[in-house]
Amino acid sequence: MLMSSTKLQEALQSLPDDAKEASVVSLFSPYFHQALGFEHNEIFPQYNTGSGFVDHALRKNTDDDIFLMTKANPYLLIEWKGRNCNLSPDSGTYRNTVAQIKRSLLGANCKTAQWGMIFNSSHIQLFRKHGKAVHPATPCIKVEAGNVDGIIAEIRQKIEEPKKALIVAIYNNKDGVGKTTTTVNLAAILTLLGKKVLTVDFDPNQQDLTNSLGISLSEGDVYESLTNRDLSIKPAIKSHSVSAKAGQKLAFDVLPADRTLAYDLESYQDASNIRRLQQYPKSFSLLSRKLEELRTEYDYILIDSPPNWQLFSKSALYAADVVLVPTKHNNLFSLENAAIAIKKFIPEVQSHREDGGPIALPIFFNGEKITSAKLEAAQKEINSIILKVKREGFDLLPYFYPRYTAARRDCHIFELPGYANIASAAFSRIPATYRDKAARDYYLALAKEYFVQ
Repeated sequence: MLMSSTKLQEALQSLPDDAKEASVVSLFSPYFHQALGFEHNEIFPQYNTGSGFVDHALRKNTDDDIFLMTKANPYLLIEWKGRNCNLSPDSGTYRNTVAQIKRSLLGANCKTAQWGMIFNSSHIQLFRKHGKAVHPATPCIKVEAGNVDGIIAEIRQKIEEPKKALIVAIYNNKDGVGKTTTTVNLAAILTLLGKKVLTVDFDPNQQDLTNSLGISLSEGDVYESLTNRDLSIKPAIKSHSVSAKAGQKLAFDVLPADRTLAYDLESYQDASNIRRLQQYPKSFSLLSRKLEELRTEYDYILIDSPPNWQLFSKSALYAADVVLVPTKHNNLFSLENAAIAIKKFIPEVQSHREDGGPIALPIFFNGEKITSAKLEAAQKEINSIILKVKREGFDLLPYFYPRYTAARRDCHIFELPGYANIASAAFSRIPATYRDKAARDYYLALAKEYFVQ
């Protein structure tokens, strides 16, 4: 027996193949909004985001707050396009539309917005905004009459039941760029801002994050959890706390490095554990599945990733929503390795994920004093890397110079200044952010640059 068409399917099929944006909005959007669970007075057209206008802003009404009337605190933004606008992921119009919805989500009037969507009735993609970080919540999906109901139902579930935590992998394929220091102090400043944070030491061979906080290694709890689907990883979590001067207790949680996963690269002692983990079905997704269980309990989950492209680093990026990439302005190899991670490693992980993630955040210079001459030399090398990679068909410009436009050639890269107390803080097992005002200001600037709106 043939299934009867739904209103959503009928509306989609009624659109001509070359439907302009106005036709898509008038003929299709009312059924689309209804399928997402929104009433007509919960939708505001041509909403002023503070950085331009977005086609539709939506939010559920409360008893005394009708969104169409108050226009306050939007939740979902939609950028509509016509079918004549190519939104296939390899097109220039797709990239421009993604940039457009990201600007809207970060507009001054959209601080409460948590979701953004682009849609031309042929392709659809949902984006999640967490603070200042915007990342894909779905891949760019081709829409047809046969799958439209399922796609919209899945999107509705995502926006009605958002996952709390943003998962951040701190990664560069080059060692010595300050990944652990960044992870620890970013966790500390986010804690000072009232966020609940979990840090993950997923470098079992170096164990720097665990040791820098004076926490004992896990003795197999992490390994057992990763290899047992029914075993929770929660018992392996420990707390790092510091008592502030006013009697306030500052604490964030730590998933420590696991001794069972560590092995000597020279003698390969205990390497059988690594081999068993690698042979596990879909081994790169094991950490991701365990961290998914914890998303509702934290605001941020920060993963300190090892400097290679093997099991642990691949697993860290597979679990992440976004990747934060520290570099050194005076270390060419850190810049080249950042480029490799962005153009090769992250797309490799994206190809195995179903939601389009993770995405790379723009690089930053980490913990070195920068003179004008050294900055000029670094920019020369960066420009050379960008040009070389562009010839290979990949655009690194947004990841190295995020504010650069044809009209405004802004080559600014965020800098986290070098400071002796930041590095020496590891000896006291207390993050520098808790001990020193200058360090606190530096990492507050880092948090505001990438995460806190």
